[in-house]
Amino acid sequence: MNGIIFDIKRFAVHDGPGIRTTIFLKGCPLKCQWCHNPESIDKSPVCIEKTVQLNGRKFTEKETVGYTTSADELIKELLKEQVFMEESGGGVTFSGGEPLLQHEFLTEMLQKCQASGIHTTVDTTLFANWSVIEKIARLTDLFLVDLKIMNDQQHQHYTGVSNKTILENIQRLTKNGSLITIRIPMIPGVSTTPENVSESIEFLQTLKHPFGRVDLLPFHNTAKEKYKRFHMENHFVEEHSLKKEELATIKKQFENAGFTVQPGG
Repeated sequence: MNGIIFDIKRFAVHDGPGIRTTIFLKGCPLKCQWCHNPESIDKSPVCIEKTVQLNGRKFTEKETVGYTTSADELIKELLKEQVFMEESGGGVTFSGGEPLLQHEFLTEMLQKCQASGIHTTVDTTLFANWSVIEKIARLTDLFLVDLKIMNDQQHQHYTGVSNKTILENIQRLTKNGSLITIRIPMIPGVSTTPENVSESIEFLQTLKHPFGRVDLLPFHNTAKEKYKRFHMENHFVEEHSLKKEELATIKKQFENAGFTVQPGG
């Protein structure tokens, strides 16, 4: 089985427990206006022109973002890092994009990781059919689940899709007994509003089974150069990172509601 990925990050420490290797799969059904990986949205490899400046001269070269790999090839790469994973309690994280979009390839990779004794994490929006998620859950040790915006109209405006399927799947996954960390991107003026924070807390309190913790992921504008390279509109180009004081206030609200909170993932 072949899949399309666009990056491999080794020695990652923010994508699950321990030292991890994070695989970024290409393709995403959401189009979040603040996306930090805009190159991940298109499922196919994309060829762009990259400008490099050297000694005062500019050179233009073509760069392909995304490439096809087989599950057999990829597991060989992952096994090279297994000693670091085992000693640190780490493993492999499948991110994106939306890894569930390539669920057949993801399934095979999870099976190979499980057979090799590698801890598996899937970083996902859960915007997929439950039948897909249920199958993936049997092979996944930990889910990192995005909870972006509670208001459905705003969710559609900022991400291009309704959040109804996402919220239903979060409820189903917790009932399923899967280990979950909820991740909330702290987008100034969007997810940081008092209304969204309160509604997020209220929703999480309705879940039947406890989950690991809540990660508050502060917005940063480090992807602005990517938007230029890919000739994509950057809706948050002028937005500044969230102030530490504001993040601390929101963190306290979740903690007061009884949740374990970690800023930054």
